[in-house]
Amino acid sequence: MSAEVAEVRTFLDGGLGRIVLNRPRALNSLTHGMITTVRATLDDWAADDRVRAVVLTGAGERGLCAGADIRAMHDDAKAGGAGTRAFFRDEYRVNALIARYPKPYVAVMDGITMGGGVGLSAHGAVRIVTERSTVAMPETRIGLVPDVGGSRLLARAPGELGIHLGLTSAAMGPGDALLCGFADHYVPSTRLPALLAALARDTVDAGVAPDAADAADVVAAAVAAHAEPAPPADLAGQRVWIDACYAADTVEEIVERLLNSGVPEAKEAAELVLGNSPTAVKATLAALRRARTLPSLEAVLDQEYRVSCAALDGHDLVEGIRAQVVDKDRDPRWEPAVLAGVTAVDVARFLAPREGDELGLA
Repeated sequence: MSAEVAEVRTFLDGGLGRIVLNRPRALNSLTHGMITTVRATLDDWAADDRVRAVVLTGAGERGLCAGADIRAMHDDAKAGGAGTRAFFRDEYRVNALIARYPKPYVAVMDGITMGGGVGLSAHGAVRIVTERSTVAMPETRIGLVPDVGGSRLLARAPGELGIHLGLTSAAMGPGDALLCGFADHYVPSTRLPALLAALARDTVDAGVAPDAADAADVVAAAVAAHAEPAPPADLAGQRVWIDACYAADTVEEIVERLLNSGVPEAKEAAELVLGNSPTAVKATLAALRRARTLPSLEAVLDQEYRVSCAALDGHDLVEGIRAQVVDKDRDPRWEPAVLAGVTAVDVARFLAPREGDELGLA
């Protein structure tokens, strides 16, 4: 069996095209080969009348996908980063394809769904979370900036919730994922097998090659029959201090407001921001605010490619992965080490067009 087949399982199940990310020991973290397989499969199934809808799941009990294989990214970045840039280009193109896919695309975000896992799921037509879901864009923790279209999702979250999540790298439970626009439906994990069986059966019963609207109606009915009210969204009750603090113009002022708010959760948020890469945090604030003004996911992905390549060219990405994953000492030595050391010129570098190396989706 080839490594490519082992890493992603693709098969027909009734009227469903099933994509299963299959690296459970690595929390289904994404390799370039996995991205290539997903793209080729989606391209094939778009023209296959047997496939009425697509479902994405992850192997194992721990999660859909923990993101990119950042250990491999660390090693490639130290060697110049050419492989990682190619990975970004192909990954972001898949994110855009999922958002415009001509058939219902159902993502089961059960368990850990972070970074690249969000990119493969949260742009789909139907996004399902369970009581086990932990959804996050944790990039600033490793010296990167939210990507895979995640900066668009964060920018469109209510109020300043997306800025809070982006700067802190905090995770969302199922209620918060629904509140912030990363998911659509809550289905208890015990009901997932029955839901998948219903989708496989009902899409076949819909008839030969139904149009997209017919297939979407069938999927919607099956999901509605298995969904339940979601648990409360913890962030909903924290909007007052989040919106007030994160509306500030700079990261320094945001931190000052958090520390002076008198709210224990705000102080904890400030500590998270201050522990993340100062450069990545400032670049994230600029990228999210600019993403609010961009007209499409494709335009945001173009910006994210610039931002991610700039991070790849810097110091903090390699250092952040070293501290979190390679040596696991949880003591990154950021450069610059403090927010005040990151200049406007440093931030502008992240958003600047790349001569001869643009993604060009928009």
